[in-house]
Amino acid sequence: MRADQINDSGETSYKFTHTIDGKAEGSDKTFGVINPATGAVFAQCPDASREQLERAVATARRAFKDWSRLSFAERRGYLHRLAAKVRERAEEIAAVITRELGKPLSNSIREMAGTAASLEQMANLEVKDEVMRDDGKNRITMSFRPMGVVGAIAPWNVPVALASHKIAQGLITGNTLVLKPSPYTPLSTLLVGEISREVLPPGVFNVIAGGNDLGQWITEHPGIDKISFTGSVATGKRVMASSAGTLKRVTLELGGNDPAIMLDDVDIDTMTAKIFGGAFANCGQICMAVKRVYVPEKMYEPVLESFAKLAGALRVGDGFEPDVQMGPLQNKMQYDKVLDVLEDTKRRPEARIVAGGNTLNRPGYFLQPTIIADLKDDARLVTEEQFGPILPVLKYKDLDDAIARANDTRMGLCASVWTNDKKRGAEIAARIEAGTVWINHHVGSEADVPFGGFKESGMGREHGVMGLQAYMEAQVINVPAA
Repeated sequence: MRADQINDSGETSYKFTHTIDGKAEGSDKTFGVINPATGAVFAQCPDASREQLERAVATARRAFKDWSRLSFAERRGYLHRLAAKVRERAEEIAAVITRELGKPLSNSIREMAGTAASLEQMANLEVKDEVMRDDGKNRITMSFRPMGVVGAIAPWNVPVALASHKIAQGLITGNTLVLKPSPYTPLSTLLVGEISREVLPPGVFNVIAGGNDLGQWITEHPGIDKISFTGSVATGKRVMASSAGTLKRVTLELGGNDPAIMLDDVDIDTMTAKIFGGAFANCGQICMAVKRVYVPEKMYEPVLESFAKLAGALRVGDGFEPDVQMGPLQNKMQYDKVLDVLEDTKRRPEARIVAGGNTLNRPGYFLQPTIIADLKDDARLVTEEQFGPILPVLKYKDLDDAIARANDTRMGLCASVWTNDKKRGAEIAARIEAGTVWINHHVGSEADVPFGGFKESGMGREHGVMGLQAYMEAQVINVPAA
């Protein structure tokens, strides 16, 4: 989408298309995509029909035969070429991300850099056969075979980068892919599909956009062998139920109510700045973001003061405005949900608003970065995943109590421990019920490190060799000795 295809109102005339069998396709129906910085529609997205899904699945199944026979090295070459093409159009796609998502353009550019890097780094991984026994009586090996067609459903909060993880893992393991982006942020991912037509064999990678009906059609479809879903816990449960009819393999990367525990030996300003970044990045709309902070009682007021200064200095606005550090919430539904949690918090007699607490007087879904003190553990802001720019800061006297409170949630995606004693931090981390626990930082994923959650934060792992194996079936072959 070029700059000359955008009018003075921020609308675009660019014709976005699905990618099916390596070709561009429109749809009879379209739906509007809203710029959250204005609250207005800026583009039309094609709305895939059931017949288009049927053809996407059929062509993916046909392409699987040849694609699955390629070696890891051959498939890696394709993915590296795709990454190179993504880099060539990175700035163009980044501008679309900022219009869809609202976040600062510099952050969208970083997302595109991360997308290309993920395609390459995950493609560099390889799953090898394992010799389980070779004792003179039997040689038993375990090999891993691609499943077939993967149905990938990506979220709206980091649309292209999170989609790229599914693309890379699904394709490098020899599967073919039907990818559905979120209807809130479909356009940037459709552009990645457009790029793929120049690089990948027809049918190997299909991208189709649509609403909730399309998601259900994908999860129920008998021609799809595996579902990889990233999104909310509630939707993840529906995806799992919908997939059960055909016993699809399912990987779910869901939400988190991620705690950060500060110990009493830290430098307050240094650590609060890092925690603040881990909480308010992407307007708090990251599954692994800091959602709750536990602070020693004697440090409580100084920590609150430090957080308040950081919140007051954060520049909020349209992602295309100069020096903006935080954009709006991405959609009206999420905006209303966050405001509802905020109003519930304000009604609690113990709640103290240390910073923020108000919407911005301008169009769009903007909310000030907000710090809340003195809440009890039963407050919704503590027990639920807010997925927005509001952070509760909670005090503790006893570290064991803080750990127990941090674990008192049905979620268990990520957590962090903040201390100058790294050995002590690692010991505390081992007591926290979360799939990933960091010491002295928060937020981030790596291509070669498995990622996923405990409890209701998901099922299975993505990334690393373990993540690749989740896109494959294990086969044991037992050969007796002569």
